[in-house]
Amino acid sequence: MSEADPIMPARPERPRKPDWIRVKAPISTGFMETKKLMRSLNLATVCEEAACPNIGECWTKKHATVMILGDTCTRACAFCNVKTGMPRAVDPLEPEHVATAAAELGLEHIVVTSVDRDDLPDGGAMQFVKVIEALRRNTPSTTIEILTPDFRNKSEAAVEKIIAARPDVYNHNLETVPRLYPTIRPGARYYASLRLLESVKRHDPSIFTKSGVMVGLGEERMEVHQVMDDMRSADIDFLTMGQYLQPTPRHAKVAEFVTPQAFSAYGAIARAKGFLLVAASPLTRSSYHAGDDFAKMKAAREAKLAAAARQS
Repeated sequence: MSEADPIMPARPERPRKPDWIRVKAPISTGFMETKKLMRSLNLATVCEEAACPNIGECWTKKHATVMILGDTCTRACAFCNVKTGMPRAVDPLEPEHVATAAAELGLEHIVVTSVDRDDLPDGGAMQFVKVIEALRRNTPSTTIEILTPDFRNKSEAAVEKIIAARPDVYNHNLETVPRLYPTIRPGARYYASLRLLESVKRHDPSIFTKSGVMVGLGEERMEVHQVMDDMRSADIDFLTMGQYLQPTPRHAKVAEFVTPQAFSAYGAIARAKGFLLVAASPLTRSSYHAGDDFAKMKAAREAKLAAAARQS
């Protein structure tokens, strides 16, 4: 470089991950088989699109979270690695492809999520209904967990159609504390997300509800506790908590790597607040160990009902 050449500014380094957040690279045969199946059925997965750190473990076990309605989101949240833009038309074959994947993977429990589709009149709600119906026809013993967008500015009837299709678990993530919404989740509204989950219980109390938050974005401990209280007010059954990881330099920075001990403390507080189930650890994600957790949540509800019956 000559003296006349401009000096390029140093690229800011992302903070080094602590040992407890490191995971092995995905290289197993099971991983490659899962990937090949998803490509052959033209299915997107949130495991890939959101750069989930658990993809190696889950895909090795042939567990994948299917992402319907394409791979392009109409929003641009500061934490999310899913690409933003104008999505393609909805694939009418997608529901049957999801059911085929569930059958070929031999899934006892499936998690189905989606991108935000603010461009669609119903936000994509009917595609969720069609996927649930296809799964019930083709793999009737598979329990179904859905992780939906907030359907903001859509008719309440859109969500009611999904509830009427009766998924076993209805998940929608609050993601962070209300104070951080303008910068982290600008296209969403905290209380609208809470009302969505509350409406699920109001229409069908038998459906388990679930929501998750990320920590390490600059939230305060008492703000997290307040989110837990808000969730319990909405009668949410299952709370997941995990460490936020910055997917690329253009995304929100990690403010803190929360220690496993701090996660344990959050988990203990959440359980004391009355959640049926709590999963809190640095690598916890919404669909991580979802099948095992569904079984635990079901057992916890049965135990709670039995205890109430003994007291009456």
